[in-house]
Amino acid sequence: MMRGEQENLSQTAAQSALSAADQALVDGVLAGQLRALAKTITLTESSREDHKARAAAVLEALLPASGRALRVGISGVPGVGKSTFIEAFGLHLIGQGLRVAVLAVDPSSSLRGGSILGDKTRMERLSQRPEAFIRPSPSAGSLGGVAEKTRETMLVCEAAGFDVVIVETVGVGQSETAVAGMTDIFCLLQLPNAGDELQGIKKGIMELADLIVINKADLDASAARRAQSQLKAALHMLRPASPNWSVPVLRLSALQKTGVQEFWETVCRFRDTMRRTGEFDARRRHQALAWMWELIDTGLRSRFRADAGVRAELPSLQAAVEAGTTSPSAAARRLLGHLN
Repeated sequence: MMRGEQENLSQTAAQSALSAADQALVDGVLAGQLRALAKTITLTESSREDHKARAAAVLEALLPASGRALRVGISGVPGVGKSTFIEAFGLHLIGQGLRVAVLAVDPSSSLRGGSILGDKTRMERLSQRPEAFIRPSPSAGSLGGVAEKTRETMLVCEAAGFDVVIVETVGVGQSETAVAGMTDIFCLLQLPNAGDELQGIKKGIMELADLIVINKADLDASAARRAQSQLKAALHMLRPASPNWSVPVLRLSALQKTGVQEFWETVCRFRDTMRRTGEFDARRRHQALAWMWELIDTGLRSRFRADAGVRAELPSLQAAVEAGTTSPSAAARRLLGHLN
């Protein structure tokens, strides 16, 4: 049986279990309808158990149509100009005849859990283009500020026919690690004075980067050139993630729209290099497995907390651990014993 026939059979089997409403969502997403896309993403982000089951079935039906977009991660400290850069980059891609989805992961309000940044107002010109789709997604307290459902949202956008999916992080904590683990290329934005503060840049973040960009280079050209030289020198002291790729350091100005074309050409060169060596597909396979285990860990923790025996004994054991009358290891063994 040919691969295409197998995918069609899998899609038919998944769709056969869908309700009429969910089938309409699948058909709408595959047709590139933005309303159906938004409703499907809302479904995947829901915490209701019945919605989770529906979302899983919809995602399974959409899976064969996903995976064709280029996934680009963008991170950087607050104030580096991520939104301005993404808007300039997105408009450039649209000018190349491509469709662009932007998944902007917002920090969440600690009181209400809602999104507190207005991504569509920060990317006003891009949001008005029919070839673009911008989705602010509250992080809801997930690790590193990256929305728990960002991966599912990315797959839905791919199934809707978007050519490039950009994932913007909040640029704090471990969000860089999380986004690097779900994208094809991870781009780190720096300010022109980054070279003067090189010691403040975490080695781990530098090692994650496939491409480093010095934004706002028009503000101080000499400082931007100095930062570029110092960042290149620092990268030489790190072991490259791939023997086939040396991390470039580019200078650009998103506000002035200079250097954006060079950035896109570099991204394409990275993609082509990784595909030629087989590392592109290997990276995606590794990410898919890591995602599976992350979901298993989350599911096990959820089931553990839902266990009746655990719920009954947890308060007293927590109090005993805090009081120092029971060791954490003894309390953990006792609670885990309820799952035997």
